[in-house]
Amino acid sequence: MCGIAGIAGSENVVPRLYKALLNLEYRGYDSCGIAALKNGEIEIRKDSGPVNEVGRRHRFHEMSGNPGIGHTRWATTGKPSLLNAHPHSSCSGDFALIHNGIISNYRELREKLIRKGHQFKSETDTEVLVHLIEDAYSSHRDLELALRLSAREISGTYAFAFITTHDPHSIYCARNESPLIIGVGSEENYIGSDYNAILEYTRRVITMLDGEYAVVNSHTVAVKNLETGMIVEHEISRLDWDPELSKKGGFPHYMLKEIHEQPATAESVLGIDPKIITGLAEAMQQASRIYLIGVGTTYYVALISQYYFARLTGRYISTISSDEFPYLGEIDDRSLVIAFSQSGETYDTLHALRYAKHRNAKTAAVINVMGSTMLREVDMPILQHSGPEICVLSTKAAMAQILIALRTALHLGHALGFLTDETFTRNCAVMEAFPSQIRRYLNESKGFINTIAARYKHIKNWLYIGRGIYYGIAMESALKMKEVTYHHAEGIPGGFMKHGTISLIEDGIGSIFFLPPDMQSELYHHTIANAEEIKARKGLLIGFGLSERNALFDDQIMLPDMPEFCVPLMLLVTGQLFAYYSAVALNRNVDKPRSLAKSVTVA
Repeated sequence: MCGIAGIAGSENVVPRLYKALLNLEYRGYDSCGIAALKNGEIEIRKDSGPVNEVGRRHRFHEMSGNPGIGHTRWATTGKPSLLNAHPHSSCSGDFALIHNGIISNYRELREKLIRKGHQFKSETDTEVLVHLIEDAYSSHRDLELALRLSAREISGTYAFAFITTHDPHSIYCARNESPLIIGVGSEENYIGSDYNAILEYTRRVITMLDGEYAVVNSHTVAVKNLETGMIVEHEISRLDWDPELSKKGGFPHYMLKEIHEQPATAESVLGIDPKIITGLAEAMQQASRIYLIGVGTTYYVALISQYYFARLTGRYISTISSDEFPYLGEIDDRSLVIAFSQSGETYDTLHALRYAKHRNAKTAAVINVMGSTMLREVDMPILQHSGPEICVLSTKAAMAQILIALRTALHLGHALGFLTDETFTRNCAVMEAFPSQIRRYLNESKGFINTIAARYKHIKNWLYIGRGIYYGIAMESALKMKEVTYHHAEGIPGGFMKHGTISLIEDGIGSIFFLPPDMQSELYHHTIANAEEIKARKGLLIGFGLSERNALFDDQIMLPDMPEFCVPLMLLVTGQLFAYYSAVALNRNVDKPRSLAKSVTVA
């Protein structure tokens, strides 16, 4: 996550801009900076580090100017550093720009600009945009046209803003699939990536839409269409003080915000003390029987984890839904029961753990809530540190739990000698790189997934099909679809197709296949064979996966290249986004679906 703030007023805006950056710190960031225009020149001060520290080190209090823009950055392209921090400036120094999102074609654009004589200082994709605007302005001498022409050249997601000496009173900004709002004040106007950037100064807001840009100065706000340059009329909304609203971080729903928080969640999980992970691995090594339990999403977390344990340790570990555990579990004092629960209060899971403890089993639980009943009652509590999850549907909490299981599986496999030192080290390195892969995927792919979901919103019955670990991913993804859209979605293993389910194939039934990488040859070909069976019956087919585009499918959502180890987790994110955008297209109550509760504390 990263934050944008900007103020156009009649006096020095830097102190309020600095405060706005402090208000955006909750989003997560690794560097920050401010640019302000004074006496016909732009001054930029920036660096890696916390806002207070950078402000002290670079003496933000000594800056002055108007208008000004500020930014908190979470590194995507280019490591955290002074040169990679925002704002970025043009060759001439006449433009300074900040940006959220990812410009996916920045390498080609960078090479083109270098050939035209532009010099780059950073490793970022963002710097390409400020040079594009400078280049277009030098040709046309029209700032709005330069903005529009530059926006047409970039692919990806963005919310960006710039100031320029060629219009010393205004902030220019635009958005495409990244939040951006305008605050309307008295003799001062504001921009921000979310409400926290502006709430201290105004409650009157304009929410920009995709494909729009704006010119903001102290007295006027003009929002226009990026394609045509024509004025777009926007109603000014009154933002009543609501802490819950401000926590959304500029996203329309908590669900989307929490999906986008998964990179930070993954980093939190990777930061959990290794002694906690190895302690759980040691307990598993000593146990004669191990059970993974959960209910609803956490059961599917357990199911996905079961496959990771099998692959990385060579051991079979039983997975049972918490509500069925007392009828199936064979428990004694050498048994270990590991529970997954977001709230730590889930009735069925607490009941199962108490059943196990009554029979002298050891118990562990992966939990998100400090002070919960489960945390107090189990022998080995593990806090997952994924932060509050407001949406009833679990997304980032489920991701955190799978990653904790995955870390444990790696350590257990290594301790058992099933994984060599080299394999263990390589897989740990893959996990370390995973948060940045999710972040990039979210920025680059969500628009395409939105389009696909809207295209098929009329389908009321879905089959979600996978084999191996992708069966668990299919089950959890189907659950998300039915929870948030109220449409029927059934997750099944691919082998079930010929055993009855294939009779359902007809108009109005959609099938989604979770495709393993084709390097998993046998699994891939078995999955494709199931898809062929549905296609032969004229069924609608959508493929989610890493493999090359296949004419068999009516539509495909493709993952970027990544280690095969990470593909199931990225497909989990894909399933979350597909469910979310389907629900938005159907105008559902995304964060609070009917009949559902965040924590199920009754049987």
